[in-house]
Amino acid sequence: MKEKILILDFGSQYTQLIARRVRELNVYCEIHPYNHFPEPDEKVKGVILSGSPYSVRDEGAPIPDLKGIKGDLPLLGVCYGAQHLAQHYGGEVLPSKTREYGRARLKFVDKQSPLFRGINIESQVWMSHGDTIARLPEDFEIIGSTADVKVGAFKIKDEISYGIQFHPEVYHTEQGKEILENFVTGICGCSQDWTPDSFVESMVAELKTKIGNDKVILGLSGGVDSSVAAMLLTKAIGNNLTSIFVDNGLLRKGEYEQVLDTYRFLGINVIGVDAKDRFLDALEGEADPEKKRKIIGRVFIDVFDEEAHKIEGVKWLGQGTIYPDVIESVSVNGPSATIKSHHNVGGLPDFMKLKVIEPLKLLFKDEVRRVGKAMNMSRDLIGRHPFPGPGLAIRILGDITREKLAILQDADDIFIGSLKSQGLYDKVWQAAVILLPIQSVGVMGDERTYENAVVLRAVTSTDGMTADWSHLPYEFLASVSNDIINKVKGINRVVYDISSKPPATIEWE
Repeated sequence: MKEKILILDFGSQYTQLIARRVRELNVYCEIHPYNHFPEPDEKVKGVILSGSPYSVRDEGAPIPDLKGIKGDLPLLGVCYGAQHLAQHYGGEVLPSKTREYGRARLKFVDKQSPLFRGINIESQVWMSHGDTIARLPEDFEIIGSTADVKVGAFKIKDEISYGIQFHPEVYHTEQGKEILENFVTGICGCSQDWTPDSFVESMVAELKTKIGNDKVILGLSGGVDSSVAAMLLTKAIGNNLTSIFVDNGLLRKGEYEQVLDTYRFLGINVIGVDAKDRFLDALEGEADPEKKRKIIGRVFIDVFDEEAHKIEGVKWLGQGTIYPDVIESVSVNGPSATIKSHHNVGGLPDFMKLKVIEPLKLLFKDEVRRVGKAMNMSRDLIGRHPFPGPGLAIRILGDITREKLAILQDADDIFIGSLKSQGLYDKVWQAAVILLPIQSVGVMGDERTYENAVVLRAVTSTDGMTADWSHLPYEFLASVSNDIINKVKGINRVVYDISSKPPATIEWE
């Protein structure tokens, strides 16, 4: 079994980023709530304590039980984690006289410390805290400082325990990757063998052992996660996997046929189900976004269940659940700002009594793409933008008609096709066209028109949690607008959404 780093989560917005940075070093790690984590065994090579929205001085501030960790394993406290170590073991944390948020520079670094091997004086770090460590316990020693924060980093004498007041996981900390690498490889001794190829090899072997000769069904969406999950299962059990790809009528133009052909080319045993009319009939006249989602979810379960019952002897349901879904579903009771029950986790209807298999539940989205690449999956498939589960239903504001759907599909096809032909598709995280429930005045030839307006939306992001609007070239936007208005009957106005998330969201519904 693989070696690993445990990350204890105190609810910081940066906790997942710590994990991503460690994984980028080809070292496997897991995030667990500070108050509910597995007892460390020989596989655990070190532990990282995350930051937190709490102050260690708050009543009810999270306090982990570090028995079997502190003094026994390499330990790194980050921000709140560092302040907890100082406060809980005899030091004092007080409100900072000079609050340090944002960029700072290291003024002192203990060059002999293995944590700071190769780290430069004046190296930029990223601070985000309102408290400061006013006094360290006697057996703690300072190994790093900034101009305003004397205790910028410390080590506990006679232990492999460290604390840093800044955030090494954010890009603004110039040598943050090196600091984390010093900890997980130099101090913890991890071998950096967590690679896409090694994941494929070990996961395929695990799936073979776990599933044996049983049959598995999996619902394909055409997206990256379900596609990579299907490929892993195919490598492990071949045609004992049956994938079901449902056309709900709300996919992009021509997408159903294109994706189905791609799956078959990859050797995935897939059944295509044309259920367009069933979904669109059920959605007729419904304008409420949440009700639209529920209708789509209900019809999908009905269609999927009917198809699943046609296959004899199925014992497993495959799902494309990825690691952020799992983290959000079992997160800390309290510290996490938002906790949701993800639709892929524990979402089985009561009547579908199948065991669940989730080949990707240990991976972040970028890792899923790398695993797909390691299995030689087509770039078009693994490089696809995220696409909402309800499809174009939530990009038609108001009720859905077949006419509106055709208009949106044509406009969307022009926008996405233009992004690809102009080499801009891979520079965008997600792109969409939204059909507005209004008509605006226009002039075509000598006639006044009252036709539909659409919004173009394109954002850049790392994980979708935050997003900035894509600064696409004006000439490109002008060309797309001209193409849509000239080629899509029913549209006479195109606008571009320049809102970021937050405060806006990526989708409009």
